[in-house]
Amino acid sequence: MAKGTTEMEVGVDGVAVITIVNPPVNSLSVDVLLSLKNRYEEALQRNDVKAIVVTGARGKFSGGFDISAFGALQGGKREQPKVGYISIEIITDLLEGATKPSVAAIDGLALGGGLEVAMACHGRISTSTAQLGLPELQLGVIPGFGGTQRLPRLVGLTKALEMILLSKSIKGEEAYALGLVDALVSPDELLKTARRWALDIVEFRKPWIKSLYKTDKLEPLGEAKEILKFARAQAKKQAANVQHPLVCIDVIEEGIVSGPRAGLWKEANSFQALLFSDTCKSLVHVFFAQRATSKVPGVTDLGLAPRKITKVAILGGGLMGSGIATALVLSNYPVILKEVNENFLKAGIDRVRANLQSRVRKGKMTEEKFERTLSLLKGVLDYECFKDVDLVIEVSQISFCYSFLPAYLAQLIFFCFFALLTMMSSQAVIEKVSLKQQIFSDLEKYCSPHCILASNTSTIDLNLIGERTKSHDRIVGAHFFSPAHIMPLLEIVRTQRTSPQVVVDLLDVGKKIRKTPIVVGNCTGFAVNRMFFPYTQSALLFVDCGLDVYKIDRACTKFGMPMGPFRLADLVGFGVAVATGMQYLENFPERVYKSMLISIMLEDKRAGEATRKGFYKYDEKRKASPDPEIMKYVEKSRNMAGTTPDPQLMKLADKDIVEMVFLPVVNEACRVLDEGIAVKASDLDIASIMGMGFPPYRGGIMFWADSLGVKYVHSRLEEWSKQYGEFFKPCSYLAERAAKGISLSSPANQAKARL
Repeated sequence: MAKGTTEMEVGVDGVAVITIVNPPVNSLSVDVLLSLKNRYEEALQRNDVKAIVVTGARGKFSGGFDISAFGALQGGKREQPKVGYISIEIITDLLEGATKPSVAAIDGLALGGGLEVAMACHGRISTSTAQLGLPELQLGVIPGFGGTQRLPRLVGLTKALEMILLSKSIKGEEAYALGLVDALVSPDELLKTARRWALDIVEFRKPWIKSLYKTDKLEPLGEAKEILKFARAQAKKQAANVQHPLVCIDVIEEGIVSGPRAGLWKEANSFQALLFSDTCKSLVHVFFAQRATSKVPGVTDLGLAPRKITKVAILGGGLMGSGIATALVLSNYPVILKEVNENFLKAGIDRVRANLQSRVRKGKMTEEKFERTLSLLKGVLDYECFKDVDLVIEVSQISFCYSFLPAYLAQLIFFCFFALLTMMSSQAVIEKVSLKQQIFSDLEKYCSPHCILASNTSTIDLNLIGERTKSHDRIVGAHFFSPAHIMPLLEIVRTQRTSPQVVVDLLDVGKKIRKTPIVVGNCTGFAVNRMFFPYTQSALLFVDCGLDVYKIDRACTKFGMPMGPFRLADLVGFGVAVATGMQYLENFPERVYKSMLISIMLEDKRAGEATRKGFYKYDEKRKASPDPEIMKYVEKSRNMAGTTPDPQLMKLADKDIVEMVFLPVVNEACRVLDEGIAVKASDLDIASIMGMGFPPYRGGIMFWADSLGVKYVHSRLEEWSKQYGEFFKPCSYLAERAAKGISLSSPANQAKARL
């Protein structure tokens, strides 16, 4: 059955309007592209057609090439069009080379292949709010329909490299200023203006421009080569483990040096090769896995419509509470922020204000929008205003300060917070079960019977929290990752008694505040933090057995983590709640490695970056460098553990170190699936990327493990368990799948009904 089509209508003015029709975003499937070819050929043959306008149905030009076709092509389920057929024969020779002029009428989305089709037209009319861009590098490929050649000729090389390499889209207003589109009009005037513009080209009142052969925006050859040289250096620095950005730069250079036609052929051949690369397969998996997180069996398939959440209350205005409040008001939710006294309340409101002002400084928000957004926040000291609230989020107070962190590191913080719990002393406010029980008992009294009662706790059993209430069906976990207004992940935690309606409601809120949700079950650490608690423990175990701290960190960063476990431990600081960590020890004693290394360092007042001494030493600008003194602490830890350095271990390659650190994480993730804490393996892939900083171009923790092979993963863990103890013992879920040769990402049909 054909997937998508195009429609053509010829007006009395002699303009053929070709409309792309493939809901919801008019993606360019192979069927759509072949239909577009047929419509063009018909229009060119008809004597009553003078010019052509290309547009999209329902206010969207085109969201780009149909990504679902990638899997079919990669898996051999659909025959791959011959190299150059679409980009050269259809888009270049037929559309751009047509004997009748064409104009693209752009509204909504013009992304990827959609923008490439528009650039092949001889004119482009856009609305000011249209979104234009070439985001293909996010999928491990390059623009494949001529985008690498036409965009530099329309906006200049520097801007084109920025848009393509960073997958940065722009609005219609900026596109007009750059010359990417020729005019801006309202949506109501779009088709009318595009038709008139096309006829003006016919009558020579407007220029007939073929984008592929424009040269006025291109920098001189010498300058262009310097720009490309700089771009290569940046790509190698920022994305050392992937090749497609460098391939893209080579393709762009080919067109500048050897001409656009040569560039098109190099683009076509490079796209074909990249389509079948491991990076592309991984990133396409991530694309679909992210969209699948909101599909929860037994919940989202019940036909329940989300109830309208009109007002939200947050208990606690600390770093996390203020971050959640910021995320909500940014999405136009009125928020009541409750604190225990005036000073705490003022501090919480000030944090929200600072978060919003940061957006103003970065040009992401006007002063007028800032005032309007902040007005949605109301501070209170009691529960009197909670009567008409639809959702309450109770937020634990955490003493660690995230505010100084660069945005790209923020996603790693909560991971390290919990990965180190079992080894650190307490300097944080302990989450008290009795206090939370009292809070939820009070909420039940003051809130309406339909109000959702959520907790941001990351460790405490939700059944315990709601023990003193009669509202178990509306108690749910809403675990944000800090800083909550920036981090994309939202862990929705349900108990066996949580109503499916409540989960549906929270999924809807998550979508509206632009979070990616994963729905998980109720256990210590839930899914995300539980899955990753072995990460730092395995690193510490191998340090006790002879591995070098800095070698482990280097191996992890080369693998793609923003930093290794020990540098990250320094960043977070060693003083984190040991009381919370004890929950892991109490629940999983057989697989908690109790290293003494961090405790020994703490005794000597080495607490990480904040004290300028941790696993690294830090100068006045907080620049890290290895510290030779670390060895005396390591040796003391090894003596206390009764271990001696293993010569073979000390010679390990980076690949082996990475596997030793991450395969215990895979093992714990298997337990999370087996117990039904997570619905599907792809949810854990997204959790590892968005919550833990796992490199997306490896597809997530479970996808990466499957790339190694389930039998290989099992055999390595089995081997290490014999050498180093129960910490590495493969779980039954992993062992069963290895015996049967079933991938870890296959549906977990035997999962227990924990959810």
